[in-house]
Amino acid sequence: MTPRMDNPSLVVPGALQPLLDLTEVIGKVGVPQTTLDLVRLRVSEINGRTYTFPDDPEQAQKTDERLPRVAGWRTESCFDAAERSALEMAEAITLMTDPQDMASDEIWEKSAQYYTDEQLGALVMHIGLVNFWNRVNVATRQEAAAWR
Repeated sequence: MTPRMDNPSLVVPGALQPLLDLTEVIGKVGVPQTTLDLVRLRVSEINGRTYTFPDDPEQAQKTDERLPRVAGWRTESCFDAAERSALEMAEAITLMTDPQDMASDEIWEKSAQYYTDEQLGALVMHIGLVNFWNRVNVATRQEAAAWR
């Protein structure tokens, strides 16, 4: 599919840097990068945004082998409890099946067992930002992105 336009973050003057700055801030509050990666991939899967993973064995070694299994996080044993709580939060916020209770108290309380308020805030912003990027990229038919 041909993109409808260049990525809007590159077309709209001054749009890209604040988004990159927010990403950097989110990455500094102590949520493990691996967790942020798992969340980014799961939210992207839900939104129909695809990524390609490296075929090159050297590059593939640098990629978390769990990434292709993230859609099955509920039944896969390779995800720890903190990652599961983050993935559950990501799905609840992304799917918004009940906008009045997107992230139920139960889901929130599970995540609060593993993350501080600052980290939970960063996780929620990360989920929102990934959803933002996904929607922009899907709406403008951007090509599948290479992971990292």
